[in-house]
Amino acid sequence: MSLMSKSLPPHLAEAIKAAAFDQGPFPALVIGPDGALAAVNEAAETLFGQSLSLLTRGRFDSALLPGSALVSLVDRALAENARVREHAVEVVLFGQPSFEADAAAAPLGDRSVLLTLNVKNGPLAAERAADPTALRSVIGLGQMLAHEIKNPLAGIRGAAQLLKVGAAPEDQLLAQLIVDETERIRRLVDRMEVFADNAPPNREPVNIHEVLDRVRALAANGVADGLTIREHYDPSLPPVFGDEDQLIQIFLNLVKNSAEAAHSRRDGRGEITITTAYRHGVLVRGVNDKTAKGAPLEVRIQDNGLGVPAALRENLFHPFVTTKANGAGLGLALVAKLVSGHNGLIGFESEPGRTVFRVLLPVSPFPLSRES
Repeated sequence: MSLMSKSLPPHLAEAIKAAAFDQGPFPALVIGPDGALAAVNEAAETLFGQSLSLLTRGRFDSALLPGSALVSLVDRALAENARVREHAVEVVLFGQPSFEADAAAAPLGDRSVLLTLNVKNGPLAAERAADPTALRSVIGLGQMLAHEIKNPLAGIRGAAQLLKVGAAPEDQLLAQLIVDETERIRRLVDRMEVFADNAPPNREPVNIHEVLDRVRALAANGVADGLTIREHYDPSLPPVFGDEDQLIQIFLNLVKNSAEAAHSRRDGRGEITITTAYRHGVLVRGVNDKTAKGAPLEVRIQDNGLGVPAALRENLFHPFVTTKANGAGLGLALVAKLVSGHNGLIGFESEPGRTVFRVLLPVSPFPLSRES
């Protein structure tokens, strides 16, 4: 008997346990003694989405591929009558993208099993990556750089420009090198300074398709020039509740990344696909929110590039993580910060020839104030 059940009436203790299960941060599923799914929490509903129906049609193992490590883990927990764990389990449902998770199974006493997943990639992993607390170090670094580096940097640049005026031709090249490098450092500091801006987004009803049309036009005439860009829009979507400028920045960064990946194809057949859809039942609990809020509006940015290297996938939204030789690794970290500020989720899945970034955003409680 737990300490909680000793000090509280049984019905209240059970209610508290049920609430803790439902609001827990990790996906949790209870498999009954007949092998069928008996209960799931909100995090599991968010993770599996519509594919959850596959798990409820019959036995839990019928929705998984033969030889699934999750089925073996549940069987071990029952056989050993003890909590068992497995690291880096690949979870695959029929017809659904796979994801990796650390899994634990614990017997509940009536041949039922509690299965919990600590997701390594996919929507819930991205939700953790989008948590602003993961960016505190780079926010502090951005503030420090802004105050301690930009002023002396401007002095160095000015002095180099003065030296260049009266310098011999061979020395002018060195002076110009100093100017160029100080300018490059200034641009990096400016980008990092953005992380120190903790002001909430100026949110209002926004037509997400107008945002994506603008992003598409900017990309088609710039980074995505020469690529095929396809759109699959759901015209019935309600307005999103967001900051239009920040939404443009979010999706422009994602399309830019996809374009660079698609350009890496040697056959010159790079493609980007932008898709919008409505996902029922998606709930997001913000960092300081006590209740979960709906974020059912989904935007997917897909490319057919080489894919994200496996070694980078777990930390892809963290600062300074990049696949580019000359990249600073701040673009996706900033995207994650902005999405989190909108009470949204961002996730991705990647394999050679197919990478998809998914952004889930809340629907506006107010109608559009202008024609769209």
